[in-house]
Amino acid sequence: MDKKKISAALAAVAMYIKTQEEAVVYPAPVIPEPETEPALIPQPAAQPFNVWAISGRQAHMQANAMMQLRMFK
Repeated sequence: MDKKKISAALAAVAMYIKTQEEAVVYPAPVIPEPETEPALIPQPAAQPFNVWAISGRQAHMQANAMMQLRMFK
């Protein structure tokens, strides 16, 4: 194996070990959760579940898949 490749691999392993050791010594700071406040922006009302729209979209996706698989000749 080429000496440059070996030295690059060893340097990468050494850097990985060093970063893991630093992570143990200097743990990440704990960020406190902000206090939950009521939402100031009004949320839009939830849309009703539309079965016809979903089945139409599913039919389109199925037709596209069949065309991509070249089922129609």
